[in-house]
Amino acid sequence: MGKLIVAAGVASMLASSASWAQDAEPPAPENDIVVTGTIAGTKTETPLIELPQPLTIIPADQYLSQGAINISDTVKYAAGVLANPYGRDTRVDGFNVRGISALQFRDGMRDIFSYYASIPSDPYNFSRVEIVRGPASVLFGQGSIGGLINLVSKTPEFHTSGELNLVYGSYDRKEALGDINLALSDTLAIRAVGRVRDSDTFIDHVPDDRVMFAPSIRWQPTPDTDLILTGLYQKDDTGSTSQFLPIVGTFVPNPGNPGGQLDSYTFVGKAGWDRYAGRSLQGGGSLVHRFSDNLRISLKARYIDSDLEYFTHYADSYTNPTDPFAVYGTDGRTIGLYADASDARMNVFSTDNNVQLKFNTGAEIEHTLLAGLDYSWNKVGKRFATTALETVDLYDIDYASLQTYDPSGPFAYDSQKQLGVYVQDQIRFFDRMSVIVGARRDHVTNSSGQEDNATTFRAGIIGELGAGVSPFFSYTESFLPIAGRLTGPGGVPTDPFKPQMGMQYEAGVKWQPDPRTLVTVTGFKIKERNRVLYLANNVTTQSGELSTKGIEFEASRVLPGNFELLLNYGYSQLDSDVNTSLDYMPRHTASVWSTKTFGDTSGPQLRFGAGVVYSGKSKSTGPLDPYGLNPGIAPGTLYTIVTPSRTTVDALAEISWDKWRLAINATNLLDNRGFASCLVRGDCFMAAPRNVMATLGFRF
Repeated sequence: MGKLIVAAGVASMLASSASWAQDAEPPAPENDIVVTGTIAGTKTETPLIELPQPLTIIPADQYLSQGAINISDTVKYAAGVLANPYGRDTRVDGFNVRGISALQFRDGMRDIFSYYASIPSDPYNFSRVEIVRGPASVLFGQGSIGGLINLVSKTPEFHTSGELNLVYGSYDRKEALGDINLALSDTLAIRAVGRVRDSDTFIDHVPDDRVMFAPSIRWQPTPDTDLILTGLYQKDDTGSTSQFLPIVGTFVPNPGNPGGQLDSYTFVGKAGWDRYAGRSLQGGGSLVHRFSDNLRISLKARYIDSDLEYFTHYADSYTNPTDPFAVYGTDGRTIGLYADASDARMNVFSTDNNVQLKFNTGAEIEHTLLAGLDYSWNKVGKRFATTALETVDLYDIDYASLQTYDPSGPFAYDSQKQLGVYVQDQIRFFDRMSVIVGARRDHVTNSSGQEDNATTFRAGIIGELGAGVSPFFSYTESFLPIAGRLTGPGGVPTDPFKPQMGMQYEAGVKWQPDPRTLVTVTGFKIKERNRVLYLANNVTTQSGELSTKGIEFEASRVLPGNFELLLNYGYSQLDSDVNTSLDYMPRHTASVWSTKTFGDTSGPQLRFGAGVVYSGKSKSTGPLDPYGLNPGIAPGTLYTIVTPSRTTVDALAEISWDKWRLAINATNLLDNRGFASCLVRGDCFMAAPRNVMATLGFRF
């Protein structure tokens, strides 16, 4: 099949934190692009150099040049971020920010509220990806304590242009993509982004097929009024490239089968039955009206309707993690196999509305006051098939004999509502120092009757000392409600869970000697309270505290001769005050990405790119047998699995002439087939092998 994608009007930003003009000579200020934190940083148009936090903006041109095929791939060249922590997953996108799993937002509103109830977003439907590090509840409500990933949708521009691409790649990947932007008049424009894909994956019997179409329309009836309506239809037919293989026989030797090394990309399931297939319909709109240069109102809303089938098999790596085969025999090959079959439905309505007022309280003191109200409602329903445990020879599975199940009966629904009110004041002193203060109050209820209220704050200061050097300091907070109740001995429910609360102190310095360069160095400390702890005898409590501290370095630079360079490094250390299961992010992550263009716009241009991503060793630590179920293992025995470090290389070769472009992308060029992570609970996840794609494109 093919791939139809829409990519017109992509901004000419080519670095993760800043954007520059394309000239090879020293930049002319009027030609340079000022990158602003419009959505993720402050919800106002603020230059990054005036934000007292490290906000990373990754334009589509950059992450597509790096060979990104999912949203997780788009952030792998960012400091303090671990992409695909459990390997490339066709079911969901995963990323850790500052050591903690991050939530995903779209256009400033959260769009994923439950695992395995929706399909992943398509990276080519967005103009850029924004990364906010640390707690950010003042602007976004409930959210991850480590940070969030915000996807910014492509919308119409007032010029006519477009792009059509054909792609062929590894695992018989065939795609057609297109992005058409039409300016119907000076005030009306439409855009359509689409993709059609037919592809296999590095796991046998797991396809990666997709149809995506995203139309949008933009109308500016007056110079001060901007109305945008967006839609999305997306259908995926895939499975799970995460096969949850046991540690024993993959990462460590199998004691019952010496020399028996299991293929790390083994398919554990039934071809044609195992699937992760779904459909997503979305509709949304935004309205911005400027009453004057100092007063603006912004209204946004979106509705999501999602249906999903998730049928899968996975081995029992968990009953006895140190030797799961011994539970089922003595041959070192036989293991238990579970089957899960579920249908899921998800409906989400979100809206975010605010008023922005600019005023002065002195000749050199400027205020940008933002006051807003947002609301979200989500409803997730699931139903499951009753499954029975089977035993199989994991080294030679008889796929045809595996049982299948079909979910039936009514759906069980859970719902949640959140109402938040926020206020923020940005104060600019003498055009050299900026102060941001903000506060928010949230009220959250769910279908079980649980209610949570939270007040969060933020404050920050940044000032220019000269020569482009701007030190900053900030304090931010966040909260995340948790559905359910504490349990006493025997699992008896007691009080409702309290929300997880987080706070962060951060200090750093930004250096921007010219518009083509931005260097950020920062240190941070995050504390998370009310962490849920799972103890023996099915007891749960919330006395846990998680502390994360680290440093980050991020630099982007355009050198003379069309040479671009990105450098990133992150160090993150997690500590807990209790002995509980923790899946650690590598303490050290680093990356470098560079491109060089030869030739000029009057003739053929040749562009080469190369990048290296390093993920340090990680460890998973926890009580090996917290419930005392295995006679040979003492209850609560601490156990640690260390996953070795990994280094991967990506590459780009591209030639463009007039309106045509031919590009070859390779990710994991050297085919480093290492482990993304292995968990003390008993399973391992492989990193994606080499992937090569050739793209023939036509732009107009």
